[in-house]
Amino acid sequence: MSDAREIFGGGVAVITGAGNGIGAGLARHAAALGMTVVLADIDEQAIGALSDELPGSFASGCDVRDPEALEMLAAQVYSDIGPVRLLINNAGVEQFGYLWDTPVANWNRVMDINVSGVFHGVKAFLPRMIAAGAPAWVWNLSSIGGVAAVPLQAPYIVSKHAVLALTECLRLEVELAGHGHFIHVQAVLPGAVKSNIFEAAGGVDASAAGTDVAAAEAQREAMLDIKAAAMDPVEAAEVVFEQSAQDVFYLLTQPDYVGSAMAERAGVLTSQVPPQLRTQRRFEPDRH
Repeated sequence: MSDAREIFGGGVAVITGAGNGIGAGLARHAAALGMTVVLADIDEQAIGALSDELPGSFASGCDVRDPEALEMLAAQVYSDIGPVRLLINNAGVEQFGYLWDTPVANWNRVMDINVSGVFHGVKAFLPRMIAAGAPAWVWNLSSIGGVAAVPLQAPYIVSKHAVLALTECLRLEVELAGHGHFIHVQAVLPGAVKSNIFEAAGGVDASAAGTDVAAAEAQREAMLDIKAAAMDPVEAAEVVFEQSAQDVFYLLTQPDYVGSAMAERAGVLTSQVPPQLRTQRRFEPDRH
């Protein structure tokens, strides 16, 4: 079987949300495999510093909420760099607090970045990848949260369930359209990977009457505790690349841990048991 270097080395990788966390880890490992890496992120300072670290890479300030920005990025990459072998739709943000306390703007932010950002990436790049007619890969970042129910993080959890469903449907559509023999669609489900996603997460409006700020911030602290023992982003990236090279669909940073969450989810759906509050085990989201 071919390994990741044989498959991806020499190709172009475009990574959204590349400035931090698993996005930066994926970028570093892609560069180590010999890929030309395009770093896309709204945080231009972060990707500028990472580009300085990775010779031959390109940094592009890009807000995935803007479909025109993704279209312009795709056009520029194909014009100035070359066809894309690997598209990684990774950009994502978190949100803490009771759903009824969540500000509308924060809900929209999570959905616009985590879900619509993936769609915009697919919309901009996939037609070009198909037209090129060469083997290419699309990775969409879901999460262990995409197969779990977690209180006080509902917007994020909803978004990652949506990304997983989007990716599963996309794989079927690529096959239906006759492109499945060279376009490989895969879903990435990270467990805990070191990043600043929890620090940067949205919270609730303390000025709104009745809002439970303490619950939101307690959940943030719980996630930060999990982060302390989280996986190194480059190590996570190496696992994901090697799994992709084996042509599996679900790419899991921690196969045993994330796999157990997937099995538990399957069991819940099969038995139709209502969601249960947990006091010991947390299925924390990701990674960015």
